[in-house]
Amino acid sequence: MDTVITVENLHKTYGKTVAVDDVSFAVERGEIFGILGSNGAGKTTIVEIMQGLRTRTSGKLEVLGVDPGRDADRLRRRIGSQLQSSALPDRLRVVEAIRLFGRLCDEPVDVAATLAAWDLDRLRNRPYGALSGGQQQRLFLALALLGNPDLVFLDELTTGLDPTARRATWDLVRQVRDRGATVVLVTHFMEEAEALCDRVAVVDGGRVAACETPRALTTRTGGLVTVTFTANAHDPRQLLAVPGVESLTVDAGQVSVAGRGPVAARVAAALAESGVMPDDYRTHYPSLEDVFLSLTGHEISEGASS
Repeated sequence: MDTVITVENLHKTYGKTVAVDDVSFAVERGEIFGILGSNGAGKTTIVEIMQGLRTRTSGKLEVLGVDPGRDADRLRRRIGSQLQSSALPDRLRVVEAIRLFGRLCDEPVDVAATLAAWDLDRLRNRPYGALSGGQQQRLFLALALLGNPDLVFLDELTTGLDPTARRATWDLVRQVRDRGATVVLVTHFMEEAEALCDRVAVVDGGRVAACETPRALTTRTGGLVTVTFTANAHDPRQLLAVPGVESLTVDAGQVSVAGRGPVAARVAAALAESGVMPDDYRTHYPSLEDVFLSLTGHEISEGASS
């Protein structure tokens, strides 16, 4: 895969305050790359430097073959962006917003096609201030995709949305990637990162604590895999001999087996060998919340506000 963003030893300081501290990672073409961390962790500063909106103190940076600090105007013609503080005038109508932003593109924008593609046609004459949170985010995504950018930055896209609107917005983000754009998604929602991202950079205190796929992160640092089922008169203690099993408990007939690696498959195979097929066999994998706590020593909600 092609590398579209390369960040090496990035630093950003404000006087004596270190906002970004020796950050390095790469983003590949066609992926949804997540930057996950608490508010105030440095996520927004990193993406604003990548877009040429802030200057870096030191480090190397290349986005779509361009140094954002030296040629930001050229870069902005190839990227789309939805910033954390995005807003429009309350009286600006949906169709007017698309026409206005479309004038900034190198090629003419088909307003009618854009409205249809993002299911905004029925809202075309509705003022921005009268849109729901989910409808506003749908409009921002449409604006970010005008001109078919190669790379799209989405910063805290679903903050303030209810669970239904948040999941609807996730579907829109997948559509952005399916249209051929690479996506950099900034979030402090664990569930969002797990649902959307191909890879995740965990940021804490201005540093990248880890950068891997969600599954690799949970496998490596998230703790034990747990299997639960009902004993049903079967003595489960033989499972302690299964490779990878580290502990086994039985409480009121409910068995809980914890271990590492492919322990769920091995426990299932051992049960089948003994002729035991529990109907309620469940596997519980570590979450990104577990990963974040393991890497940083605190929960993501405990970060300082930005």
